[in-house]
Amino acid sequence: MNALKNVFLIWGGEGWVAGHLKEILQQRGENVSTTTVRMENRESVMDELERVKPTHVLNCAGCTGRPNVDWCEDNKEQVIRSNVIGTLNLTDCCFLKNIHCTVFATGCIYAYDSKHPPGGEGYLESDPANFGGSYYSATKSRVEELMTTYSNCLILRLRMPVSDDLHPRSFVTKISKYDRVVNIPNSNTILYDLLPCAILLASAGDTGTYNFTNPGAISHNEVLALFKKHVRPDFEWKNFSEEEQSKILKAGRSNCELNSNKLVKRMKDFGIEVKEVHTAYDECFQRMKAAGVK
Repeated sequence: MNALKNVFLIWGGEGWVAGHLKEILQQRGENVSTTTVRMENRESVMDELERVKPTHVLNCAGCTGRPNVDWCEDNKEQVIRSNVIGTLNLTDCCFLKNIHCTVFATGCIYAYDSKHPPGGEGYLESDPANFGGSYYSATKSRVEELMTTYSNCLILRLRMPVSDDLHPRSFVTKISKYDRVVNIPNSNTILYDLLPCAILLASAGDTGTYNFTNPGAISHNEVLALFKKHVRPDFEWKNFSEEEQSKILKAGRSNCELNSNKLVKRMKDFGIEVKEVHTAYDECFQRMKAAGVK
């Protein structure tokens, strides 16, 4: 596969992460196309793969719910159709056509416990999922188990992704608009740092699962303090407890740290250092300030 000129096809082509990937690939002069074909429609998927003839599919499609994952609790059939049937169907179609498939998955399948407390070593890629507090997370963990069967599949677990702007889907944008926020350390994915790594992994033909987060964990208060420092000096926020939060949510929320040592080690093979999450956030907000983001 590596002897061929890479041809990238991004599924979920109108999405937020997909747009960033497309921009990076275009800047690098790569052959890249996007599609919005429904993943669960097998005939349409096969036709699209035959039309574009990609060497690599980057699957950014899926159902996360609007305005948040609570939506999934009332639309379970649609969630299954997209996140389970669709994801497996696209992966299977790629397998049949010998196409590498990268799936942008989620790390919101874990919760802190006695063996994995805040400040601990974090969950490894091999640890079984232990969070099913939302229907979204429950479907994601189950489909990931099945996808690992496929020898053509690379699974990247993102958590609370952040972009260098205030896009509505960015974790920073979300928590900056909440009336109150919990203050719990979590793994985060700074897209500026990690999306180029995804392209490297896909191009190299890597398969299996990676915790796709910057090393370490950062609390909501730490994120917002850095946001205030660099981007919005007059910003203020209030906290509340997890118990208080649960009263206004339909579904539970995952809070955890993922161990990203596997990713850090692999990136060293490419001469790349994956920045610790506090450093990555500080630099992210400095880029925002330089770009005039407020």
